[in-house]
Amino acid sequence: MPTLSETQIAELLGPYIDATAPESPIYGKLGQYLDLLLRWNARTNLTAIREPEEIVRRHFGESLFAAKHLASRLSPEATLLDFGSGAGFPGLPIQLWLPNLRVTLAESQGKKASFLREAVRTLGLKTEVWSSRVESMPAERQFEAVTLRAVDRMQEALAAARPRVAQGGWLVTLSATPSLIEDVEQIPVPGSGEGWLTMERVSA
Repeated sequence: MPTLSETQIAELLGPYIDATAPESPIYGKLGQYLDLLLRWNARTNLTAIREPEEIVRRHFGESLFAAKHLASRLSPEATLLDFGSGAGFPGLPIQLWLPNLRVTLAESQGKKASFLREAVRTLGLKTEVWSSRVESMPAERQFEAVTLRAVDRMQEALAAARPRVAQGGWLVTLSATPSLIEDVEQIPVPGSGEGWLTMERVSA
């Protein structure tokens, strides 16, 4: 038995994705992801959030909220780098929402990278896992979107992430506080009460 039914997951995600749900529901895949995360989290600290409903709201919901806003800004087969992916947020839910996107999950911590590889295999995704620091990527690798969510030392991470955004691409952050950068789009995340989605168009 799955931890939560597809109906329960859909109801929990309602505030984040409202009426724009994909034609092919992804709730079954999210249920698989949730069960895998809970099993691994029992022995490896992937996330401090332990309650299944809260994982769906905070991790899945916020990630899919970002996916919804990226969908209208990226071509279907665009490239996306999830910087410091951790347990896969927001990159894996974005991949589930936008299956043709070419997503790379960058995570240098070995146990978390192992979890990401297992999640990609279990969910049947084509997602790449980069199990080293982003700085070690070839200099020419750039992406049409780079996402960051709750990474350590956010300002340092942003400085390392910005060169990875291709000209005209998007630097996307999910954080508890609004950005201090001017001329960026800032959208309050529903449900969390304090989360912000920041979308910055990066020029040359």
